[in-house]
Amino acid sequence: MSISRRSARSSVRILGVASASAALVLGFSSSALACNIKEFSAEATCDGSNGVITVTDQDATGTPATITVFLETNGADAKQVGDAQTVKGSQEGTKITFSEDWAPDATYRVHVKVDSGKTQIDTDITPNLTTSSTACKSDDSASPSPSESATPSPSESESTPAESDSPTPSATESSSTAPASTSDNAPSPAVGESNLAETGANSNTGLIAGIAAALVAVGGGAVWFGMRRRGAHSGS
Repeated sequence: MSISRRSARSSVRILGVASASAALVLGFSSSALACNIKEFSAEATCDGSNGVITVTDQDATGTPATITVFLETNGADAKQVGDAQTVKGSQEGTKITFSEDWAPDATYRVHVKVDSGKTQIDTDITPNLTTSSTACKSDDSASPSPSESATPSPSESESTPAESDSPTPSATESSSTAPASTSDNAPSPAVGESNLAETGANSNTGLIAGIAAALVAVGGGAVWFGMRRRGAHSGS
């Protein structure tokens, strides 16, 4: 069975279109998989009390990239932070850290360099990294708090027993002084003696003696008056 020229031409055209489509797809896929500066990010964080700058590479191709960090002052590089580090990215993101005791509101320039075949990157992560307005808490600033709080505690605890000890002897002395003064003055015997004296003066003995004397006087007067009347009657 022979193939006509028209059928052959149609087949060639179809193969050409398919090849061109495949080339475009491969081109787009290769460009999509290529390392890109947008796949890099940086942030200033704290590792306990120490400041660190963390750079994340989300390049799924794992192309090696060299990261360098600079501290910026008035738009110029003031110093390089540590040494340059090489990172191989991943789809989940590969992180590398630079130890830096960064100050609040400081600015850092993070430079990315990739030199691998057709992939060439030599630029900075934009915008520049600006640190937080709050610095990491240091152990030195946190340590005085417990020490200062601990210092007054013993002093107060020591002063409390001292104060509690001083009133105790004074209280015992005052309590011992009170019985001493009571025993020296001896108010009880004095009161007893005065009661006895008053009892003797205010007893009924004097009253009875007075009444008896009055009765004797009345009796004597009555006898004298009676004898006088008898003498008068006998004389008449």
